[in-house]
Amino acid sequence: MAERTGDGIDRREFLRQGALLGVGVGLVPGAILAAGEADSPGPPRIRAKRTLGRTGLEVSDIAFGSSRLGENEDDLVRHAFDSGVNYFDTAEDYTGGAAERAIGTALQGKRDRCILTTKVEASATGRQADFMRALEGSLRRLRTDHVDIYLNHAVNDVARMKNPEWHAFVEDAKHQGKIRFSGMSGHAGRLIECLDYSLDHDLVDVILVAYNFGQDPAFYQRLMRDFDTVAVQPDLPRVIRKAAEKRVGVLTMKTLMGARLNDMRPYENGSGTFAQAAFRWVLSNPAVTGVVISMTSRERIDEYLGASGALALRAGDLPMLARYLGVQGDAYCRHACGACEDACPSGVPIGEVLRTRMYARDYADLGFARREYAQLGAGAAACLTCTARACAGACPHGLTPETLAEESHRLLA
Repeated sequence: MAERTGDGIDRREFLRQGALLGVGVGLVPGAILAAGEADSPGPPRIRAKRTLGRTGLEVSDIAFGSSRLGENEDDLVRHAFDSGVNYFDTAEDYTGGAAERAIGTALQGKRDRCILTTKVEASATGRQADFMRALEGSLRRLRTDHVDIYLNHAVNDVARMKNPEWHAFVEDAKHQGKIRFSGMSGHAGRLIECLDYSLDHDLVDVILVAYNFGQDPAFYQRLMRDFDTVAVQPDLPRVIRKAAEKRVGVLTMKTLMGARLNDMRPYENGSGTFAQAAFRWVLSNPAVTGVVISMTSRERIDEYLGASGALALRAGDLPMLARYLGVQGDAYCRHACGACEDACPSGVPIGEVLRTRMYARDYADLGFARREYAQLGAGAAACLTCTARACAGACPHGLTPETLAEESHRLLA
């Protein structure tokens, strides 16, 4: 059921109309934060590093994500490094191992000046020896004898963090000097449960989580200060604060809420781009260390680095974010929401299906979307013959999973 403001206005319609008309923030005096630092002269580059929790590592606040990095794109890695980026995030399964190889090639001779993170999907029943083989494969591709951070990747089941074989592997790999720190990444419906367990049992040095302005209740509270709104995923900011209080490093991903950048180009001006505004929102949270973002071209790298050093939003940022939410809000699945998780009697992982749809629809990367969808097994196949439509109305953000999941299967299967 749609949320309504105190005046009976549908919240999503308020955002849509207000943003599209360019008046959203003007309705709420004082909602805009102080302006950030002035731009530095010269080409875009990293202007700030932050301490990654108890690891003590000083990492660039904008970090290189490689989920779509190809075999022969090591020039992008070098461009980012030359621009001051020192944190490079990858995984054994990114582009079939090509991402790790490209990073390994690009950073030869620079290993002592950069921080490497890679990941493995360590299952709840996986064995220590299997995890070690996966790590050693990553080390070969990265052309190094150790990684700084090794993450259990895309954790969506707390049993994966409970697995004693994972704990034994981490301890052994640290003892051998093959990894320095460990943790988990996640963006699925049970993210909060997995993070709470891992933090409460001191199992992580670093976490990498999906987090953007469209998931944060503070955004809606600032935008609609005079209205009575229901919090959106209130546990996500809570867990991020909890991690910071425990001195666990917090890195964020999916910060562009689908990254439909071309939709926003007509509305951008000299004060910055939508991407920069979205990054400034995340970086203004003192509990967050940095943003990991897929860097797919030199132009994108230069644009993204324009937000480095931010401590607060700039004057035009909030209207820009509100406009984007008005355009994208009813089409974007909020990662880690989980409200639809148990709606389907056939067990379709609706949130994960719509995540893969995002890669095709928003990132315009059909190949990557199909590879990710294939990992879901049957995916949304059951939707093709479903007549119950039990998931209808299950999304508090106004999405229609009963049609989107079926469309996703037809596109990606």
